[in-house]
Amino acid sequence: MKNVRNLKVKIFADGADKNGILEMYAKPFIKGFTTNPTLMRRAGIKDYRGFALDILKAIPDRPISFEVFSDEFSEMERQANEISNWGKNVYVKIPITNTRGKPSYDLIRRLTLGGVKVNVTAVLPLYQVRDLFQCLTGGAPAYISVFAGRIADTGRDPIPIMAAAVELLRDLPNTELIWASPRELLNIFQADEIGCHIITVTNDILKKFVLVGKDLSDYSLDTVKMFYYDAQQADYRL
Repeated sequence: MKNVRNLKVKIFADGADKNGILEMYAKPFIKGFTTNPTLMRRAGIKDYRGFALDILKAIPDRPISFEVFSDEFSEMERQANEISNWGKNVYVKIPITNTRGKPSYDLIRRLTLGGVKVNVTAVLPLYQVRDLFQCLTGGAPAYISVFAGRIADTGRDPIPIMAAAVELLRDLPNTELIWASPRELLNIFQADEIGCHIITVTNDILKKFVLVGKDLSDYSLDTVKMFYYDAQQADYRL
């Protein structure tokens, strides 16, 4: 089994807690960062711009993605241009459609040709990756975030879809594929195996790296001890 130093896939930390972000920034194997309005709301962020600029002041040298939050394409474009100007390491997350299901392709095309580095987010079906090929050709560096974890939540194996997406992007050198919303640490190794460029991972999953390669017999014993300890602490009696 590969260790983290031998992985080709780049690991991006996904979150909105400043302390957690800075903890991951101290780790050389973390190559970038992503967040979104849902994570920011859960973290209690009230000032979107203030939070982003504060993080960028602490992390000026690794890619960071911040998302637009309008549902109208004209306002998305205004927000995207402002966010892009916050730093050279900034990628702007653009949802693949608005809430009415209208594709963002025209907006994405204008932004990438205008030099904005986009991270197209909430992509799931493979046809969306195919459609984005034309949008991103000849533009600024870009990411496509395919939500493999959400694909898996529907009972589908995401690996064939992600592998097909990797193949589609071989002729689009300015664009990297992100395995988004992983559900377990194993997904990092799966993403690496198929040649996916990037995987976004939460701190909770990243902390499981200490278990990589652990002897399964030892892990079994640790689990037995955990059950026993918790039963003792709860003072269960029959």
